[in-house]
Amino acid sequence: MSFLCAQNRSIPHLEKQGTVTKLVVKDKPFLILGGELHNSSTSGTAYMRPIWELMAQKNLNTVIAPIYWELLEPEEGKYDFTLVDSMISGARKHDLHLVVLWFGSWKNGYSMYVPGWVKNDQKRFPRAKNKEGQSFQMLSTFGEASVKADAKAFRTLMRHIKEVDSDFQTVVTMQIENEIGLFTTDRDYCDDANKAFSGNVPGDFMKYLNDGKGSLQPEIDSVWKVNGYKTAGKWEEVFGRSIVDKRNWKVLSSLTEELFTVYNYARYIEKITAAGKEEYPLPMYVNAWIKQPGMSGSYPGRYPCGGPIPHTLDVWRAAAPSIDFIAPDIYVAHNESMYTMEQYRRSGNPLFIPEYRHGSEAALMSFWAYGQHDAIAFAPFAIDDWTPENDPITKTYAVIKQVQDLILQHQGKGTMAGIYVDSIKQIQELDLGGYKVKAQLTAIGMAQAAGLAAPVKKPSAAGGLVFVIGPDEFIVVGKDFMLTFDPVKTDENKPFLDVEYMDEGIFVNGKWVTLRRLNGDEGTGGGDYGFGTGNSSRYAHMRFQRQSDDSYSIIRFKIYNYK
Repeated sequence: MSFLCAQNRSIPHLEKQGTVTKLVVKDKPFLILGGELHNSSTSGTAYMRPIWELMAQKNLNTVIAPIYWELLEPEEGKYDFTLVDSMISGARKHDLHLVVLWFGSWKNGYSMYVPGWVKNDQKRFPRAKNKEGQSFQMLSTFGEASVKADAKAFRTLMRHIKEVDSDFQTVVTMQIENEIGLFTTDRDYCDDANKAFSGNVPGDFMKYLNDGKGSLQPEIDSVWKVNGYKTAGKWEEVFGRSIVDKRNWKVLSSLTEELFTVYNYARYIEKITAAGKEEYPLPMYVNAWIKQPGMSGSYPGRYPCGGPIPHTLDVWRAAAPSIDFIAPDIYVAHNESMYTMEQYRRSGNPLFIPEYRHGSEAALMSFWAYGQHDAIAFAPFAIDDWTPENDPITKTYAVIKQVQDLILQHQGKGTMAGIYVDSIKQIQELDLGGYKVKAQLTAIGMAQAAGLAAPVKKPSAAGGLVFVIGPDEFIVVGKDFMLTFDPVKTDENKPFLDVEYMDEGIFVNGKWVTLRRLNGDEGTGGGDYGFGTGNSSRYAHMRFQRQSDDSYSIIRFKIYNYK
């Protein structure tokens, strides 16, 4: 995969900086504060026209939106760019960028967005089949005419985007297809697929495995090792006969069939991606319906078999080198979503989340993605569902927009953390800046603790960011949680800690502006929050004061020692 992306620097590209990969737009690192529109929102110019203003009001800087093969090329060889141009001009007018989804051969596994002339010619554009020989409503990856037609349309689209947008860089990234893979089957059973599966593992994949031996993804390396590290052979000789465990979702069921299917999807998509990059080499990725607990996605065929699941990353690198990264669509509970983020941020694959289940959890988990995993992008799906004032992401992106430069500066340095606590796991512990830091869910400010303000109902969850900006000095973004700082190494000559200063402020054009100094009951509290016990503490504490509009705060403070 082209993670270093030796591309023309005048267009959006990916750039490796230390241990992280960054998206660079107009020669500056760019953090995508995104949202993905409903599937049909950009299928009509009049319908999409008012969307852009609403997205700007939600503090997005990037909208993720589809372009449809069936509407781009309604007749073979005849192209209509009306919707494309409306999307680009509408976003640009409101200072928004675009991640464009190419709904071509597949969307959520099915071939629903292919043109009618493709749907109605099943001889020329063959379908995948199950073991009984029944055709699916899914194009087969073994259809040569299918991939050539898709690649031709995508090439034409990229040529047009270059012509109308390269000077403006409204479009920054392209997604190829959407949640590809086969449902209800572990692989395609058409004649060409059966022949390929009973034959040898293709030479390019075997060369990749042999060249990378010892540095492959652990899931592939382990199964290859168990079968003797064969340097050639049939699929079941190299990777073994599959097992199926429908009870444990983390078991790699039907793995050999899955690797075979992924290889053929990746080979198909490589032809499309390479054709598009020849015209305009923007960063390009594929997204996945993830492997997850429950009957909705615990084994191949329940989730689309053939998609970019993390343990198949090496297959994508071998068969689709033009794809820059693989990305997860996340619609699971936060524990599984955290696990998913960890799985996708592996071996140089940057975390890019094009879809997250829309709602209050998404607004909080965005902090976690950016702060814990150096995410390039985060985007709730169906972002056009809610009004700006009712969407929790509006306030989240408002504060992240202020500190986006700070996030980009701290990526990969171990000086930033994302916070997420809730009513089930009320405490998060981490090491940062020479301290053991404990984040704890709370809605009680100092004035409330002293009985000077009306009580506030304890929230069910909270999120935020913590940055180390100097020795014993921090910036914290958030609300509804408190932080406790315990030094990793105690200074026995000055064993007690307190807050030297605590300022509430904002960032204006990337520069810190103090709004007010917090002290007494609304700040440091004299060491023990105004209750007058006079006890010194070996810990330092930071609490937020609730804003009148319940928005997020940005606090800058410094800790000092005394005896």
